[in-house]
Amino acid sequence: MRKASVTRDTLETKIQVNVNLDGQGHGQFATGVPFLEHMLDQIARHGMIDMDIHCDGDTHIDDHHTVEDIGITLGKAITQALGDKKGMTRYGHSYVPLDEALSRVVIDFSGRPGLVMDVPFTQKRIGNFDTELFYEFFQGFVNHALVTVHIDCLRGHNAHHQVETVFKAFGRALRMALTLDPRMAGTMPSTKGVL
Repeated sequence: MRKASVTRDTLETKIQVNVNLDGQGHGQFATGVPFLEHMLDQIARHGMIDMDIHCDGDTHIDDHHTVEDIGITLGKAITQALGDKKGMTRYGHSYVPLDEALSRVVIDFSGRPGLVMDVPFTQKRIGNFDTELFYEFFQGFVNHALVTVHIDCLRGHNAHHQVETVFKAFGRALRMALTLDPRMAGTMPSTKGVL
C-alpha cells in the first residue's frame, strides 16, 4: 500500500497528514476551517485517497496559514507515498460539472512544480472563506508535491459551485495520475528515466 504520514510544525500551524493512495476515499478532517474540510473531502472521495488531516492553526488571525500549510503538507505526503513513481500513470485530467459550473484540471507528476490557475471567482468570499486562499492551497501543494497542475473554471456564476467543481476535478485527475498501470510495472513513466 502506498501510504505516508507527514507532520509540519511551525509557529503558525501544527499539522498531521496521513494518506493512503490506494484507499477507499475516506476522509477525516479537523482543521478549524469548515469550508476547506468540505473541499478536502472532495479530493478524498473523488481521488479514492484515504486522508486524515488535523491542523491546529492561527485561525484567530485568519485562515491563510492553515490553508496554505495544509496544501504544503498534503503535497509532501502524496509525494512520499508515491515512492519512486515507477509504474504510475503520471498524467491525469478531469472535467467536472455542477449545475451551471464546469471546471477542468490537468496534472503531471513531472518532478517540476508549476501552477496555472484561471478561476474567475464570482464572489470574494464563500461564507467566511476568502476565495483567494484556494490559490495558496494549490500553490503550496504543487511546490511540495513537485507536480504541474492546470486548473480552469470554464464557466459558472455560483462561487460555491465553481470551487466544488475544481476540487472534484482535482481529485479525479489525481486518481487517474496515481493509478498504477500494469503495463508500466517497474518502469519509470518518462523517457529521461527519472521524475
